[in-house]
Amino acid sequence: MKSKSSIYRIVTIGLLGALVFVSNYLSFPVPVPVGDISRIHLGNVFCLLAGFVMGPVGGGLASGIGAALYDLLNPAYVTSAPFTFLFKFLLAFVCGIIAHRGNRHGSMLGECKISIPRYFIAGVAGSITYIVLYLAKSYITAVLVGSAHEAALISLVTKLTASSVNAVLAVLISVPLAVVIQKALKSMKLSE
Repeated sequence: MKSKSSIYRIVTIGLLGALVFVSNYLSFPVPVPVGDISRIHLGNVFCLLAGFVMGPVGGGLASGIGAALYDLLNPAYVTSAPFTFLFKFLLAFVCGIIAHRGNRHGSMLGECKISIPRYFIAGVAGSITYIVLYLAKSYITAVLVGSAHEAALISLVTKLTASSVNAVLAVLISVPLAVVIQKALKSMKLSE
């Protein structure tokens, strides 16, 4: 029975990773003054959903793998793929650890019941974690390539705006999806 559970976890990580990957294509670019790029996208929706569904480690893996694959296949982001893997992993990890904190029954959404306020807190915490890491990396990168301090800060304002929109969209879309998934799993007797 344990191998069946392991296969289910691997398949779910792959499925959620694929959703993260594909949802990154649902985006539009936001020009950044220093020659860099930013964008509004739906990828973070499924990163949070992965944390809700799989818990911290499984959700982090799905999120990191899906987002890093997107970066590896996009010439504009290929050099950022290792950072993207780590930052998106941590986005879902923080979300999953808060969402599943204190659940004795397991780390999969079908094995526990999570309250709606906890979903929101977990989603916001995961999103803030990502924004802080992303902005710190963006600033350090801008300074290392020779941008003036002021230009780097102006770039960060644009990136903060785009990242904040992404975070709000991610929380507002992923929380209702997680609630629906939790109810569906419960009705199928896969949850408490």
